[in-house]
Amino acid sequence: MHLIFGGSRSGKSSFAEATASKYGKQVIYVATCRTTDLDTEMQARIRRHREQRPSNWETIENIFDFQKLAKCCSGKTMLMDCLTMWLGNAMGTYHNDIDAILDELEYGLQILKEHHVTTIIVSNEVGMGIVPMGGETRAYRDLVGWANQKVAQHADFVDFIAAGCPLRLKGKTC
Repeated sequence: MHLIFGGSRSGKSSFAEATASKYGKQVIYVATCRTTDLDTEMQARIRRHREQRPSNWETIENIFDFQKLAKCCSGKTMLMDCLTMWLGNAMGTYHNDIDAILDELEYGLQILKEHHVTTIIVSNEVGMGIVPMGGETRAYRDLVGWANQKVAQHADFVDFIAAGCPLRLKGKTC
């Protein structure tokens, strides 16, 4: 398991895609942004992401259940981009129950290991700025921080990306 995280436009997705290509297994790209009810800019963003992926990669969209993902990706490389979008969807599904979301994430990480999925998870670092004014925004920021810690605990490798430059935080350097 490999966690790759950083700020917006830090280069984390490009780094994750290059990393996935190195594993030499079939890559399944799990896009965690729902594809319905989106504004024009987000639709264009999704279209660009689809176009930039290698044509031999399979893409899974609109599946947020880890058990289903583990079965689809068993024995393969799964690149999930990104955890923060998955968490946003989970906040709606679990009615902002942070403990339930973190429990589901823990379950998901375990089941991916049980299915021998080589897992790369992209996430955002959202806790390095000021404390947000709104309670819901603070709760989301805290959830992302706790989720990143949980994934990092399970991960063999953790890389922080800033300005396109990776900094290895956990695991042997390549």
